[in-house]
Amino acid sequence: MVLLEGAELGETRTRVRLEPFAHQVGGHTSMLHYDETTLCKPLFSQEQVFYESLPADMKPFTPQYRGLISVYVEKDSSGHISLVACPQNDNESPAQESPMATKRTQQRAKTPCAAEHKPAREGPLLDRTCNDSRSSVCGTGKGKRDASFHMKDPNGNESATPERSSHNPWGLHCHRAQLMRMSSDSKDNEPYRFLLLENVASTFQLPCILDLKMGTRQHGEDASEEKKRRHMKKCEQSTSSSLGLRLGGMQVYQATTGHFLCRNKYDGRTLTAEGFRQALYQYLHDGHQLKRELLQPVLQRLSALRAVIERQGSYRFYSSSLLLIYEGKKHSPGRHPFSAPPRVDVRMIDFAHTSYRGATPAYEGPDRGYIFGVENLINMLQEIKDGD
Repeated sequence: MVLLEGAELGETRTRVRLEPFAHQVGGHTSMLHYDETTLCKPLFSQEQVFYESLPADMKPFTPQYRGLISVYVEKDSSGHISLVACPQNDNESPAQESPMATKRTQQRAKTPCAAEHKPAREGPLLDRTCNDSRSSVCGTGKGKRDASFHMKDPNGNESATPERSSHNPWGLHCHRAQLMRMSSDSKDNEPYRFLLLENVASTFQLPCILDLKMGTRQHGEDASEEKKRRHMKKCEQSTSSSLGLRLGGMQVYQATTGHFLCRNKYDGRTLTAEGFRQALYQYLHDGHQLKRELLQPVLQRLSALRAVIERQGSYRFYSSSLLLIYEGKKHSPGRHPFSAPPRVDVRMIDFAHTSYRGATPAYEGPDRGYIFGVENLINMLQEIKDGD
């Protein structure tokens, strides 16, 4: 994936061909694989400021921030469009947002990283990407795992799998949409700016991931009146208002079939409170049995997160998500003669609309809507733990 090429302008720089992250279960912008421990995503200046001013006690609950890169749209002779990343020089101009954050605010300087080429067009975008956000499988690429991905529809039925897939279909849907935005907006070889973030799933072989939209309010202070109304309606008509939680995406490894079972945000919007509880139970079930050993470590991690959020005055985590991750691969007794604790993680992500200390307007006290969601999640997990 990493290509080292000599630059024609007298400087050698690293070129990294970016591919969609295989385990993206939610969100609306594409998470891209940069290296084995690092992902990148389009720059939103508000999110960059959040990471750069992050309180120390929140760092264990967020991905590590690893700086900025320049990303170019490239097209080969066959018309295939791809994204290539180049590390940002310290002497380059300050980073600006990608068109996913604003209509058109790009860095206006070329770097010697990318070769000259004509601007990409939309035509060949469907070559290696997913055509349908709800399709069961699509796409190939590097980072291939030993499990395929199956979608589950709102009625609880698994979709057919006409071919093997190495990527979560929702991530491929996001990648296709992002390529279309970037290629149609790209001209004169101008770079986009992306954030580099820790890949929190990189230490898991078969990561089972639950993406939860947190809080009772989803729109940020920068939202238009129309967007506010739209997000408020989504909250009112979903579990966001009643639970402070909404399923934004999920993949859970099924030991009985050897594939990931996936659900996306459209499914999450239709769930009732009881449906959400059932989805949470499904996330903890490997198709054969409920993984009860996960409950106590997840509850401990969530309790620690709640304590941290309660200390963060002025912060409002609007439209952010919470990731729950555990290892789906079952280790053989021969490799682990003694009982090993289950590997779990809990991380906050997506801070493009977060209001932080020093921002306008200034809030007092912690984000009660977020805490409400964490407490409901703790209560539901505790009920599952106490159940038969």
